[in-house]
Amino acid sequence: MCRSIKTLRGAEPPPTESEVAAAALQYVRKLSGYRAPSKRNTEAFERAVAEVAAASERLLAALGSPPVPGPPPPRPVPPSSRTRAPRPVGAAAPPA
Repeated sequence: MCRSIKTLRGAEPPPTESEVAAAALQYVRKLSGYRAPSKRNTEAFERAVAEVAAASERLLAALGSPPVPGPPPPRPVPPSSRTRAPRPVGAAAPPA
């Protein structure tokens, strides 16, 4: 699975339509191997993104997590992925 695609089912707050569209774009990028399609393939690429987004919205609605309109809300960063602030120069390391 693509690491950048988040699980949207059961998310709090509920997923937004823009988050579903972003996940669809990532999926189509991964599947096609294109970050950005050529001019020749743009129409097919955009159509695939729209179809994947629509299917994803239907699936989420059927699972009880329908997307809501609006921009994506800020999501909390999991503690394991937070970076620590650098220690000031000359400061001792915290006790173990």
